[in-house]
Amino acid sequence: MQKWNLGATDPLSLTLATDSRFSVPDYGNDHIWEIEMAGGEPAGINLRTTYGLRARSMRVYPCFSEGDISVCDPADFLKPPRVTAFYASFLEISFSPLKDLNVTLEYWVPDSHTVSSRISVNDRSAKERKIGIELAAVLSPLDGEIFQPEQMQGVNILAGKTGNLSPLIFLTGGPAHGTAPQPSLNLKFTLEPGGKRQFTWAQAALKEKEASFEMARKTLTRSWDAERACIELTNTSETIEIETGDKNWDTAFALSQQSAFRLLFGANEELPNQSFVNARQPDHGNSLRGDGKDYSANWSGQTPLESYYLANLLPARPDLGQGFIKNFIAQQDNEGNIDHKVGLAGQRSKILATPFLASTTWKLYEKSQDKEFLTDVYPTLQKFFWAWFSPEHDRNHDTLPEWDHPLQSGFENHPLFSFWHPWARGVDISTVHSPSLFAALYGEAQALIKISHIVGKKNDITVLKAQIDLLQQGLAKCWEPRISAFKYIDRDSGLAQRGKVIIRETGSGEIKLKEKFEKAIRVQIEIKPKDKSTRRPTAEITEFVTKVGDDEFLSALDFKPTDGGAVATSKKVFSKIGKITIDDIGDEDKVIIRSVDLRTEDHTQLLPLWAEMMDENQARTLVSRTVCDAERFKRPFGLPACPKPPTKTAEATCLSVHLPWNLLIAEGLLAYGYKEEATRLYARLMNAIIQNLKDNNAFYENYNAEVGTGLGERNALVGLVPLGLFLEILGVRILSDKKVRLEGENPFPWAVRVRYRGLDIKREMTETLITFPNGKQVQITDVSPCLVSI
Repeated sequence: MQKWNLGATDPLSLTLATDSRFSVPDYGNDHIWEIEMAGGEPAGINLRTTYGLRARSMRVYPCFSEGDISVCDPADFLKPPRVTAFYASFLEISFSPLKDLNVTLEYWVPDSHTVSSRISVNDRSAKERKIGIELAAVLSPLDGEIFQPEQMQGVNILAGKTGNLSPLIFLTGGPAHGTAPQPSLNLKFTLEPGGKRQFTWAQAALKEKEASFEMARKTLTRSWDAERACIELTNTSETIEIETGDKNWDTAFALSQQSAFRLLFGANEELPNQSFVNARQPDHGNSLRGDGKDYSANWSGQTPLESYYLANLLPARPDLGQGFIKNFIAQQDNEGNIDHKVGLAGQRSKILATPFLASTTWKLYEKSQDKEFLTDVYPTLQKFFWAWFSPEHDRNHDTLPEWDHPLQSGFENHPLFSFWHPWARGVDISTVHSPSLFAALYGEAQALIKISHIVGKKNDITVLKAQIDLLQQGLAKCWEPRISAFKYIDRDSGLAQRGKVIIRETGSGEIKLKEKFEKAIRVQIEIKPKDKSTRRPTAEITEFVTKVGDDEFLSALDFKPTDGGAVATSKKVFSKIGKITIDDIGDEDKVIIRSVDLRTEDHTQLLPLWAEMMDENQARTLVSRTVCDAERFKRPFGLPACPKPPTKTAEATCLSVHLPWNLLIAEGLLAYGYKEEATRLYARLMNAIIQNLKDNNAFYENYNAEVGTGLGERNALVGLVPLGLFLEILGVRILSDKKVRLEGENPFPWAVRVRYRGLDIKREMTETLITFPNGKQVQITDVSPCLVSI
């Protein structure tokens, strides 16, 4: 078990929430906490929450006194706080507030409504001392009352009210009510030379004060030592310890695994296996409905790409990833459709899932070697794959489907397809052939072929290979040699033309164009109301001015709301346009008619590298001229979403680094033998992550590619460290504590030690020493792939 001694300048992430491996989190009413080791108001070692925004703030902090000296602020401590242990629901901090007085604070969140702490005080002097501990609590309710000193059943407590909760604090040791400015419980006690005392407190927040009191009292009867031992033993068996030549990396790996476990929720009647939320912070966890159906996107379900990523974060628990796959297939309908986002409260996105499920399944099999799992899920995954080729998703019947919604692409803030940014175009993504969709489906087909060999369904291989050929043909049309990259092309014309504004007008009525186009264009109509009010416009595009041609009518439903009005994309392409008629808008509303411009570059277009759809020469070109070009994707802190933002205001979104996409591209680099490039990319990602863990004590949803600044939600799933990718670059695959697969050299600048359930792997540059749990040692000097077992 790794030992920690982390201070204010080290990487830290100090969120605490109940761990689904030891309790059943309350999805609709979950209290999440965070430790602040310095600062805050008031200054102290603050344990804080907002109960999911049911309070402005709730803080609990200890003060220590001896004689006339009293200290609360860690800045005044003789020795500052150091984190010495951390888990998803447990944290230990050690410090010396006074001379020769060592204090250890242990924090534990046993369930969704309770938090508890044990205070251990150890005298290192040679004299008897009188010490005071004051536990202060500051509640700033939105609707209720601050903590008040009260007595229940002969016990001095602090009780308050905020929203529908009645927080209550119970401290052991027979405390008196404090006299400090803040509500507090005060203990005075004598310490013998070298003596030690322990006290525990619990905070419970249920609807009624009496229920909170009973919950707090019950929590204090539990054995701290037994509970901690259980937490430590479980984590030793379910996490992978990494020891590199860089302490910051080691810390980030450990923090990330615990943060990932913290995101898990147990199975329920809606999902048959464990699922997860995308972030779990003090402002989260409060459903006004009580059942979670009103939660925002971060708490409304699992998607295929997020499931793929979380499985990579916890390589020691492939069973979790298997459960995520089973959650998806449990929702499959008779046509093979699987919803893109399935939630614990029955939430559904009502769009088809991104095709990453078979690929994820194969990745999980490589770690678990679980053939029974493959046999169980193969028929469902096969059916899901073919659902993507139905007419509903293949609108022009060319055997090549289109995305239905930007959410499926894993990049909803795309400057070409997003509706909600003023700099985005709002093009209908279903009118475009996307390299990322072809690559994802290709990856699914390849995974299904591999699975079919194992489960004895070889008759399926021929038709899968035929579909692979079609996908490769479709992707070939997307390749642009001039820029050494894949591009979006129009689904009907097969072109990626330079768009332009055709005409600008105001108000309703007939707009005569009489335009002919050398190459067919797709039309986009944008309405910008002068008064910013919502409009429900309609439009008709006609080939001729006076006679019927290949015309198209755009209904109010075809116009999608945008940041500045509404926009619609034509379903057809036009070689000539006689007139366009706009109805149901204001006389001074602006009308902009343009041809669609598909010239944009983003990280999803690199997915064919991950899918291994290219020959060696094409892959070399893509890697050298696109992925590793400093003017395009090679940036100091990772691959940006869009290397060339359309406007200055778009930079924050476009230059953001999305770790799941960087993971996929790094896996593609490894697949084609570009280990050095993958290693350098991983190091740049780690620099961004560690910078934010040090500066802000948090992982972030995204990171700026140029300066590494954290963006979006704190401690989000998609901002955690992809540990599985690190092991893949290292050339280590742990199949069990008795079986390891090694391949290649260690590309990192230091030796790496990997520990798992008594298995110890020391990986030098060209040789590896494996020590198995029974003490047997094996030394490997061959860089060829090999399987080592006992």
